Amino acid sequence: MVVQVSANRSSASEPALPVLRAWDLPNLVLGFMTREGGVSHGLYRSFNLAYWVGDDPGSVRTNWERWHAAYPGLRPIRLQQVHGSLVHRVAMADDGTVRIGDGMVTAAPGIALAIFTADCVPVLMVEPDSGVLGALHAGWRGTLAGIVQEGVNAMAMLGARVDRIRAALGPAIGSCCFEVDAALAARFIAKIPTAAAFCHAGRSGKKHLDLRAIVRSQLQLAGADAGEIVETGPCTRCNSERFFSRRAAGGAATGLQMSFIGFRDYVP
Repeated sequence: MVVQVSANRSSASEPALPVLRAWDLPNLVLGFMTREGGVSHGLYRSFNLAYWVGDDPGSVRTNWERWHAAYPGLRPIRLQQVHGSLVHRVAMADDGTVRIGDGMVTAAPGIALAIFTADCVPVLMVEPDSGVLGALHAGWRGTLAGIVQEGVNAMAMLGARVDRIRAALGPAIGSCCFEVDAALAARFIAKIPTAAAFCHAGRSGKKHLDLRAIVRSQLQLAGADAGEIVETGPCTRCNSERFFSRRAAGGAATGLQMSFIGFRDYVP
């Protein structure tokens, strides 16, 4: 069963940055950031942490200062995301080089795996017994390319038990707003048979896809327990006042919300 998890704010020991959470595990820090709580303006309003989308660098720097104040001791690691299926293993000795890819896994504490989205599905994963973590950027291209299976495989290679993986799917465009060409919907159904259940008619020549439901089905096909998969947050386009959405902005450059997961310290 999939559970809808409501939003929580930071704890009393952290500045009040609006954030959505999925679980409470010892020393685990995770969150799906909203667009609220920062100083950026215009299409980047207000809590944009992405330097590469055209926002004022000073505003982004201030937003990062607020994030670091809320989550001291965690070192965020990000990717140059390209809508593919490459998943990287990250170690504590990481030199800070920005890798090209769309997923990361780690078993090292002190690292926050960070994914940036503005309609795509952010996936945060943890296997509590091994302390292995994963973070995936699952847009439609990456979903078709198999980013979910690659991410689960990478966690297993670090010692995670696949059937014990917990996965949270963050705010993303909903089927209500994700209308695609019928030809693209057909590609999904041909490549991912379970996608047929999450595709319904739209306007002439169009179909609506439930991307989060498709990602969820891929996690289950990869061996994850359906009861350990949760959806956190609403449709980004319908709620563009709280979340960045490229579709809501008509394709214009916008800010990006960050989703992150890390252990301060891991205690099995």
